[in-house]
This record gives sequence, C-alpha cells and structure tokens, in this order.
Amino acid sequence: MIFKVFYQPLRSEAPVRERTEVMYVEGESIRDVRTSIDHLIKDINVEFIREVSGEFLAYEKQSADYKVATFA
Repeated sequence: MIFKVFYQPLRSEAPVRERTEVMYVEGESIRDVRTSIDHLIKDINVEFIREVSGEFLAYEKQSADYKVATFA
C-alpha cells in the first residue's frame, strides 16, 4: 500500500502549515510506516499519515513530486 506522509522537516520547531512537506511511502499499515520513519529519519516531525489508493492514487501519480520511498 502507498501512504502519503505529511511532516515538518525539523522536529525541534513548532508545526507551521506553510512548511509542511509530503512524502509517499510504501508499507503494510500506518503503524508500519510510522515505525519505519521514526527509526530511520530522526529529525522530522510526522503530522499525519493517510493511505492513498484508487482514483486518489492515480491523481497523486500525476504530480511531478510523486516519488515512493521504501524503507527496508
């Protein structure tokens, strides 16, 4: 499954909507994705994770910024 992860690039700063960034991650569940990110990328603040599928995934794939990250 593909998940859209909304995050702040610096964990030490308060979340600001204008600085929210997005990454797409492949994983089994939201919990799996969050655990992988927390173990491998220590300095970001994950705000929200959402599963993307169907027409929503097709729309997201049209974006120039669409790139799926995998954590092994």
